[in-house]
This record gives sequence, structure tokens and C-alpha cells, in this order.
Amino acid sequence: MTTPSPALRGWLDEALRRIEADVNRSADTHLLRLPIPSVPGVTLYLKDESTHPTGSLKHRLARSLFLYALCNGWVREGTTVIEASSGSTAVSEAYFAQLLDLPFVAVMPRGTSPAKIAQIEFYGGRCHMVERAADVCAEAQRLAEACNGHFMDQFTYAERATDWRGNNNITQSIFEQMAQEPHPIPDWIVCGAGTGGTSATMGRYVRYRRLPTRVCVADPEHSAFFEGFRDGNPQATVPRGSGIEGIGRPTVEPSFQPGVIDRMIRVPDVASIAAVWVLRDRLGRACGGSTGTNLVGAIDLIADMRRRGRQGSIATLICDPGDRYRGTYFNRDWLSAAGMDIGPWMERIDGFFRTGAWTGDGLATAER
Repeated sequence: MTTPSPALRGWLDEALRRIEADVNRSADTHLLRLPIPSVPGVTLYLKDESTHPTGSLKHRLARSLFLYALCNGWVREGTTVIEASSGSTAVSEAYFAQLLDLPFVAVMPRGTSPAKIAQIEFYGGRCHMVERAADVCAEAQRLAEACNGHFMDQFTYAERATDWRGNNNITQSIFEQMAQEPHPIPDWIVCGAGTGGTSATMGRYVRYRRLPTRVCVADPEHSAFFEGFRDGNPQATVPRGSGIEGIGRPTVEPSFQPGVIDRMIRVPDVASIAAVWVLRDRLGRACGGSTGTNLVGAIDLIADMRRRGRQGSIATLICDPGDRYRGTYFNRDWLSAAGMDIGPWMERIDGFFRTGAWTGDGLATAER
């Protein structure tokens, strides 16, 4: 076995110190309470991951992936780091690559929002575009081999790199922040799936802590995760990429762990986008499309609790800020060109907040 040289270990020690110092400079994200006047017995909480330094939930993942790669000896001084990402993970990884003075390349589908591309470039990263979302991983691997770099591969390593037992993972943080709330143990935690790492962390944590909380994944249309979960088929595929950036995949990724998920809800893209328009009015600021997917999933669960006369709480995530989507989800010309009429879904979602009326029409549900 080759012993690492003092110079190599010295660089690694400094890299880990820089990441730890960055963590120490950062505070935890807020847990917001969103009132639902029509359902006074159920409280909805939003874990605001948009306040991380890089503006999204993926900041936690990027930090974990870098620590994992560094401690495994995959990333060394001068290593070019390459990631396959639709945007937010790449933004966060570009941040950490810059922190460690490492070159970074993001392989992403053409059509990724310009705001995300600009952020990656702001942190010194380079964007490499492909035509089809299904090709990002293969192209990232090819580039890594060509330059003797490291393909970070969030889709494989997300569930391995995150410490699901604790160490301030997102689920532990939610439970600590809810400790003094009227219903401190949520009935459900709702999240989307891009890699599957967040849902794996949540599902494992509640089982490890022997908590009754159940985990629901809200999945956009044009994603293979729902079919894979419903049919028990890890080889499930869909023919096109997701219309909601950051979540949904055309294949079932290795980090997706269906055995720790209790329910999945498939949400139409038009409903996800309508939901963030409604949320902007009720929260006072804009959030990204994946937050809308989460919100629709949470509403469906709250409506079920209301029908059963159950009181309690549900927690979900604000994944990233809406300013990244001014030219798309919050642009009526873009919506019109995409053939999306969000009006009926906006009325339906806002109507739930006002009256509690809700049906599952347009949604698909699968449960273990």
C-alpha cells in the first residue's frame, strides 16, 4: 500500500480545514410556518434551504460530496472536478471547487436557466452543454477520463456521502427546530427527488430514530422515479427530461432508495408552477419550481389529514429562490410558449388555502 506523501496529506488537511471553516461561518437555515386558514388543526412548515451561501438545498449535498471525494482520495490538488447537473448542484459544487482552488466543469442540458449558468460561471466554473438530459452522466464521465479529472456523480454518491444518522443533516435539523412546536413530530416530511439522496437521508433518519414520521416524495411528471417506485422497477425509464429543474430524472438513479419511502405523489408540471405563483403571494417571495412540486404534495397530504379529522404537522422544503426562474416559470410569455395555463391550478391551490376544498384529480399516488 502506498503511503500518502506529506505534501498530499498537507493539501488534504488544508482542503478539509477550508470546508470546515466555511461551515462554521454559516448558520442553519430557517424553518418557516405557512398558515393554512382552512385547516387550523394542521400546520405546514417550510425548511428554507434557499438561504444557504449558494442559494439552494444542494449546498448541503455539494459539501458532503466534496468531503466524501476528498477523504476517499479521489480529489487531490489540481484535480478537475466534473458534475452532471441541471443547475443547483453545479452552482454549489462550483462554490466549493473555488474554495479549494480546483477547476470545475458542469455538464448540463441545453435550456438550463441562464441565471444558474451565470452563477456557475461567477464561481469560476465552466458549463458544458448537451442536447439531451439523459446524456449528462455519460458526457461527464467522458470528460473526466479525457482530462484525468474526477466525475463527482451526485446521482450515485448522494445517498452514500450524506451522514443520515446525524451530523446536522437536514432531517435532524428539522426535528430540532420543531421541538417546541404544538406538533413537534411531523406526520409527513415531503421532498422531491433529483438524485434521491435527500429522500434517502430522511427515510433512514426517521427509522434510525424510531420516529413515526413518514416520508413522501413529490415527483414531477416526466420522471422515472414514480414508475420505479410504483412498479418496483429500478430499470424504469421515461423518454424525456423533467420540466421542473433540479428534480425528476429520465432513469431511476442509484441514490434513489425506494425502501425508505412511504408514499410518492406525481405532480403535473403546470401544478408545480401554479403552486409557486400562489406561494409567492402567501409567503411574500418567489421560490423555484421544485418547491411548488413539494407544496402540491404537502397540500394533498394535508387534505387527507383534514378528511380523516387528524391534527398534526407536515414539513417540506423551499429548495431554491425564484429569482433564478424570472425568465421561465415566472414569465407569462414563456408559460404561453410552453402551452401552460396555470390559472385553473392557481385557483384550485389558492382555493384550498381559503376553503379547504381539494381533490386528487390530476395527481397520481403510490404507497408502500
